Amino acid sequence: MYPILALISFAVLISLALFPLARRTGAPLLLVVLAVGMLIGEDGIGNFSFDDFQLAYDLGTVALAIILFAGGLEADKGVFRSSGAPSLILAVPGVLITAGIVALAAYFLLDMPIMYALLLGAVVAPTDAAATFLLIQQGGLKLPDRVKNTLLLESGFNDPAAISLTVILTAVIGTTIQAVEAEWLSYVWLVVGQIGFGVIGGVVGGKLLAEFMNRLPMPTGTYPVLAIVGGILIFAVTGLVGGSGFLAIYIAGIALRNWLRIPLERITNFSEGMQWLSQIILFLILGLLVTPSDLPDSIVPALICAGVLTFVARPVAVVLSVGALGFNLRELVFLSWVGLRGAVPILLAIYPVVAPGPVDILFFETVFVIVVASLLLQGFTAGTLGKALKLDNN
Repeated sequence: MYPILALISFAVLISLALFPLARRTGAPLLLVVLAVGMLIGEDGIGNFSFDDFQLAYDLGTVALAIILFAGGLEADKGVFRSSGAPSLILAVPGVLITAGIVALAAYFLLDMPIMYALLLGAVVAPTDAAATFLLIQQGGLKLPDRVKNTLLLESGFNDPAAISLTVILTAVIGTTIQAVEAEWLSYVWLVVGQIGFGVIGGVVGGKLLAEFMNRLPMPTGTYPVLAIVGGILIFAVTGLVGGSGFLAIYIAGIALRNWLRIPLERITNFSEGMQWLSQIILFLILGLLVTPSDLPDSIVPALICAGVLTFVARPVAVVLSVGALGFNLRELVFLSWVGLRGAVPILLAIYPVVAPGPVDILFFETVFVIVVASLLLQGFTAGTLGKALKLDNN
């Protein structure tokens, strides 16, 4: 136990120590953390072997839930008036458009079987809450409120559509057409249940948690603990009844912020720290999980898909989804470019690997390379592009 604790603690400290350097060079911090995880992993100087995909998926799921909850606590209900519609449209139709274009590219350019191509498109379609929140914080950009809030809300809302598609396509791969036709209604119910129960669980759970905290006299230091534990309970219960726990915990964070009567600072300072820790641990785990020496076979197909995703799929999805919703050309260009991929696609890529079926680790490695390419290209250039487009209000 002690060697593992020492190694993880050291990796977290190194990641935090590199933050000033990442900020000065414009490097995305999460990419730095991924690199640290790979360095202490099986092929790195740490020579630490970690190949438990199920454990990585479980830990990553909890970490992402905490990240989304903290992100929700930062979103005032007023943001929905200006950014609710575009973010929801980008989060659902936008994900479907992105997934479809990437799938077509994988099918025609890489000769990938159609169901695998659709699965790849679904996995890489969602933007990532952790990467988006951190990119905006780290870059120091003061974006127009509508642009910033659309990006943040989109990254919180687009998980249910992507998760539902991933679960459905994973189940479909390896089955017969007859079996798919027999189960189509259950697939529709899965999508409806994920979104419907997710929204209900988030609103009702957030309201109940706020009322509980408002009425219960407690020592100041216990409020943030209660908030985090309550958020995770909402996440778990929503998942148990077939809803999207990720959507529920994000909405619960928003609800808690707007219905809580005690000073919000009692919670947000702690939740921000938990958000940072969760982001670092999540990307360290994902960095540990990958074996760099196994990646060369994935690089070429992954870069082709990353190019299509960045330069074709995301811009087309943005223009078709929100092009008529009042954004000017400069804002549409920025929204098209900052569709950052991060932990969510990598986590989703783990699911078909651990689920029963023919999908193997090569699929995970391909998605990993796509995410790294996104962090490298978009993460390094987002701040510069925002300033070049005169969207920085500093």
